[in-house]
Amino acid sequence: MTTPAAAAELLFGDTLACEELRPATFLPRPQRADPVLAASGEALLRTLAVVEDGPRPEEPDAGDHALHRIEAKLDLLTALVAGLCRHDDDDPVRALQWSARGACLVLADPPPAGSNGLFRVRPADWLPSALLLPATEIAREATDGGVRSWLRFDALPAALEAALERHLFRIHRRAIAESRRPHPEI
Repeated sequence: MTTPAAAAELLFGDTLACEELRPATFLPRPQRADPVLAASGEALLRTLAVVEDGPRPEEPDAGDHALHRIEAKLDLLTALVAGLCRHDDDDPVRALQWSARGACLVLADPPPAGSNGLFRVRPADWLPSALLLPATEIAREATDGGVRSWLRFDALPAALEAALERHLFRIHRRAIAESRRPHPEI
């Protein structure tokens, strides 16, 4: 294990990191890695990107993009219907800092120090599906609410890492747009 400052630098230094409130947790991981995990995570993030992003001005044929959006929505609908068969516990909403390298969150009931596990996060408020990323705890510190845990994601396939970076960029872009929006004084 490393120090919290070194862990923060490793996970969030020189990369785009976002802070937000999101349902998330750290779960024990089965002994063997599930090869479907990366593919399902990538598919979830790609579908989310197509649904949330409208057509871009640099795209010459907006009709083609509309077809991709419809296909992505159908893929998402299929995944949501399939998800009705399984029941994941609702994770508590937590303050979360995360990047494509890892995450930091406070856990009320943390696993043993240095554990390997799965970081589970719901990537969008309107989406009941969760993203699961294999991770290892690299640092921790006690807090009033439990244990602040720094989780380094295991090596992710390049496509999943790119999709995660794009997702975090969209979150960052929305946060900047929200901060620039004039708010009425109360």
